[in-house]
Amino acid sequence: MVKGKSLLIGAGILVTIVILLISSMGSFEVEAVSKAPDQTPSYQFRPDIITFDMLKDTFKTVFLHDKHTDALEKKKKDCTICHLDENGRMSLKFMRTKEVSQEELTQIYCDNCTKCHSEIIAAGEKAGPTKCDEFQKERPLIKSSRMPFGFDKSLHYRHYKAQKNKCERCHHEYDQKNKKLFYAKNKEGTCRYCHKKEAQEPASEKRIYMRQAFHLACVDCHLKTMAKNMFAGPVTCRGCHDIKEQKKIEKVDKVPRIKRKQPDIVLIKTGDDKGLETQMYRVPFGHKAHERYNDNCRVCHHADLQSCAGCHTLTGSEKGKYVKLKDAMHMPGTKQSCMGCHEANMHNKACAGCHASMEKDRQQDSAACMKCHMAPLKKSTGVLYQAGERKLARMMPEIWQAIFGTKHDTVDIPKKVIIKEISDRYEPVELEHRKIVYYLQKKINDSKLASYFHPVGTTFCRGCHHNSPASGNPPKCASCHGKPFNEKHLFMPGLKGAYHLQCMGCHNEMGIEKPANVDCKGCHIEKNSKPSIEAKVQG
Repeated sequence: MVKGKSLLIGAGILVTIVILLISSMGSFEVEAVSKAPDQTPSYQFRPDIITFDMLKDTFKTVFLHDKHTDALEKKKKDCTICHLDENGRMSLKFMRTKEVSQEELTQIYCDNCTKCHSEIIAAGEKAGPTKCDEFQKERPLIKSSRMPFGFDKSLHYRHYKAQKNKCERCHHEYDQKNKKLFYAKNKEGTCRYCHKKEAQEPASEKRIYMRQAFHLACVDCHLKTMAKNMFAGPVTCRGCHDIKEQKKIEKVDKVPRIKRKQPDIVLIKTGDDKGLETQMYRVPFGHKAHERYNDNCRVCHHADLQSCAGCHTLTGSEKGKYVKLKDAMHMPGTKQSCMGCHEANMHNKACAGCHASMEKDRQQDSAACMKCHMAPLKKSTGVLYQAGERKLARMMPEIWQAIFGTKHDTVDIPKKVIIKEISDRYEPVELEHRKIVYYLQKKINDSKLASYFHPVGTTFCRGCHHNSPASGNPPKCASCHGKPFNEKHLFMPGLKGAYHLQCMGCHNEMGIEKPANVDCKGCHIEKNSKPSIEAKVQG
């Protein structure tokens, strides 16, 4: 009996211990236990996360930069608490101005960070870790929301104006012989041309990578400007790299053209340097006109501001990564090529109604090439001097416009078209044909690019009548698409499929809401439909 009682008491103690263990586990791992296995944890997104990559073998931690600068600002302290002076400007390195060994770097962080935190805690305030091993704790619920940042035309102009047109304040080149920076007038380009995303240049040139260059130049300039009690740009991480802050940046509506002695219009060569041996006619390119439609020069000039043919030769070169000239100009899927940029515009709602359903690898006729590769005048053959080339480049579009310019064909556009070939369940559909034509024509007239490539008024008719030549009296859809689906032609839908693919697809791509692309009754009226209850009541 005593033995039985002791067993019961032991079992009770064991159950109590298990309960206590479970409850204690819950108190230690509240975040993990309180969430279901398939529940996504709630992350805090910040643009100021800095990882200590140089300490990856020693530390595993992140640093919240803005959290520290905000704390320092409350104490009326600035960046000099952590960053030393280096040749008259702030060093980006922490408490040093030169590279040190990993052991020395670890000691610098441990000594300075723990010392600062200890002093703050001694003053009765909250602070970070005071021991080195405490920095290694992970922060699993913090993720980076850092957005890339760069200059557009508006922000560039604001700096240009604030610096009183002194481009040398930011732009420079490197003299390898004398090992110093200098300003090259009329050769200004983006910092990214020299300062790459990662450090790639030989250490002897001391060329810093892009992120360092931007922070050294921009943050240092902003700090010095603010020290003079003048308005300046941001000096915190969120000021540039937070998406909400980026949207607050003031935009200049009409940005004057950047002055760099760039040409208004040029002839893009398609052959050798002398312009004698060419595979295609040269292309007059409106450089000034294209500047208006891009935020920066890098959209086209991705490596430098020289001619495309300098890197992309007819046969390809190592400098141009063996991308041939014709491919650089015609490559789809990239905005750095002419055709790729133009095709990207086809995805706009105003254009997608027609172009989304067109074959991507369709073979265009030679007349389409002539829109860009214009035949020059006979007297212009031979070697042309620069002045002659520019004059010819200006003349050729005018000549082309006079011969092949936009023509609105005097065709009789039907006001309505009755579609009745397959009207069994529904009444025939009245298509507002003329209204659709005028709507599409307005969209084309609103775009210079579309107007240029749709010179004939009936060109856009091929958006619906896709396999017919442009004319005022194209064949009906039923000429190709039969009422039943033809199993011998898998890629040609039947008549009902053709109508719905074309009409519904266009409404969807162009964002037309009335009638919606899935609203059957928006286009179709059922035959012998009974009056609704509401209609009977009103009757």
